[in-house]
Amino acid sequence: MSLLTDRNTHYHTLGVTHQAAQSEIKRAYRRLVKQFHPDCNRDLASHDRISAINVAYEVLGNPQARATYDRSLGIANLKASDGVNVTNGRSARSSSLDEERKLDLWIRQVYTPISDLLEEILGAIDEQIDDLSADPYDDELMGNFQDYIDECRGSFTKAQILFRAMPNPVSVASVATHLYHCLSVLGDGIEELNYFTLNFDDRHLHTGQEMWRIAEEMRSYAQTAMHNLSR
Repeated sequence: MSLLTDRNTHYHTLGVTHQAAQSEIKRAYRRLVKQFHPDCNRDLASHDRISAINVAYEVLGNPQARATYDRSLGIANLKASDGVNVTNGRSARSSSLDEERKLDLWIRQVYTPISDLLEEILGAIDEQIDDLSADPYDDELMGNFQDYIDECRGSFTKAQILFRAMPNPVSVASVATHLYHCLSVLGDGIEELNYFTLNFDDRHLHTGQEMWRIAEEMRSYAQTAMHNLSR
C-alpha cells in the first residue's frame, strides 16, 4: 500500500490531503479539537483520538517538521505555505559571528525574553478562569477576563516579533521548533478565548484551554531541549 493512501498517516488523522495549505491544516485541527474534546461532546470523547490529533498537528502544523515528514512518505517538491527559520538562514550580521557567540546572542535576545513572555501568558490561565467561573455573566468579571486576553495578545505579539527577529543557530533547531509550535497553538488559543467572551459558548473556552495545555507542553519541550544542550 502506498504511504499516501495509508490510513495511519497524520494527513488522514486530520482529514486533509498532503497538498493542504497550512491554513487548511490549522482549520482542520481546530474543528477536530472541538468535535472530540470530552468537555464538548462526551459521546465522541476519546483520549486516544485527541492524542492522535494533537500529534498529527504537532507535525503538520510546523512547516519544517511537515517537510521532514513528507520526505519520509516519499512526497517530493512540496512547498509549505508558511515558512519558519529553524535550521537555516544567516543574516549578514550574524554570519561574521562564530557559532558560540551566535548561540549566546540568540539565547539572550530571543529564547530568554520569549520564555519570560510565555510564563506571563500561560501561568495565569487557571486563576483567571477560576475567577470568571464565579459568574461568567458578571460584567466586571468578564471585563477582567477580557483585559487578561488583551494582555496575552500583547505579550504574544512581542514574542512573535522576537522569534522572527533573528535566525536561530543550527544547534538549537529543536528548541526553535518547539517555540514555533508553542506560539502557533497559543495564537489560536487566544482567539478561542476571545470568541468565548463574545458569545459565551463554552466550546470556545474548552478549546482555548486545550490549546493552552498544548502550548504549555511545547514550552516544556523547549526547556528540556535547551537544558539538554547545556549538559
